[in-house]
Amino acid sequence: MYNILISGYYGFNNIGDESILRTVIDNLREKLPDVDITVLSQCPAQTEEKYGVRAARRMNPWDIFRSLRHCDMLLSGGGSLLQDATSRRSILYYLCILRLAQLLGKRTFIYSQGIGPISGKWNRWYTARVLRRADGIVVRDGKSRDLLLELGVPGGLIHVTADPVLRVRAPGPELGRNILAEEGCPRREDRLTVGWAVKSRKPNKDFLREVEKCILWLREEYGADSVLIPFFHDEDVGICQTVAARLDGQAGCLRKKHLSEETLSIIGCMDVLVGVRLHSLIYAAVMGTPMIGISYDPKVESFLSSIRRPTPFTVEEFTLEKFQDAFRDTMARREEIRETAGQCLEHLITKLDQNEELIREIMERAK
Repeated sequence: MYNILISGYYGFNNIGDESILRTVIDNLREKLPDVDITVLSQCPAQTEEKYGVRAARRMNPWDIFRSLRHCDMLLSGGGSLLQDATSRRSILYYLCILRLAQLLGKRTFIYSQGIGPISGKWNRWYTARVLRRADGIVVRDGKSRDLLLELGVPGGLIHVTADPVLRVRAPGPELGRNILAEEGCPRREDRLTVGWAVKSRKPNKDFLREVEKCILWLREEYGADSVLIPFFHDEDVGICQTVAARLDGQAGCLRKKHLSEETLSIIGCMDVLVGVRLHSLIYAAVMGTPMIGISYDPKVESFLSSIRRPTPFTVEEFTLEKFQDAFRDTMARREEIRETAGQCLEHLITKLDQNEELIREIMERAK
């Protein structure tokens, strides 16, 4: 029996992170049938019910210590945990849990994380100090590996695979069609439907004005319906509603919280997905929906590069004129985009099997 404790950004109803947790749990159980899993969560009761695991309060020191004492391995990830761009405190939280596990003699494993940016001098030093003592490190892209090498983490510890959400199971479209109809955004077969997954933390007013212009242009040029999809509901739904209200019925907006499977199916109903959030683009790739990525972070560019899609603009560079060029190109090459992304996904998913293989090897050596 392997007792594994998972640390990450779980229990906050972020669709991307909850999708990571679902795929991590499913694949641990598939590849390591004798595994017992506990998750550090913001909402332990919800996590236990949803995933059939044990869960502990992620901010309670006693719960953390007790969970670490009873585990054989701490699995940190996935997601973008080790970075100080969004918060200078969160990176210390994850590093301190890793270091405490090491001091307790537990195995530590970094699971398909995106590392960086890490700008603080002390944060960079402490990241290197902790990760040099890890038993295994798997990152989701080459830029993360390069940063760790720059920090002085031994290259022999580091493996590059992909984002674990790529292994999520694709549902059929009927679920998404029903939800769109219930939310007043019916999928009409005689029209293009374009999904928008914007990110609302510190919203850029100029960017949102350009989004509004693009939605109006899509309606005028293509007769297209646009649907605003809040990916991290608590953060995104307000800005999605604001944009929809300004457009006075020219765009639909999903207002309810939806499960990962439901959101996947919704994105599968789109003809094109325009996404700022990383996992909205990953969902589009999984569902075979052509996507246009808008970068707010290098992780977006890294993923798009991995499926051979360009990143035509950042949030700061986004304009109606640039979007028009990108959209026309996407429409002209939809089948090619689907085929290329599908081939790349097959390769990336195969690489992901390394995660569980490495975990098994580490645990076998510890016996």
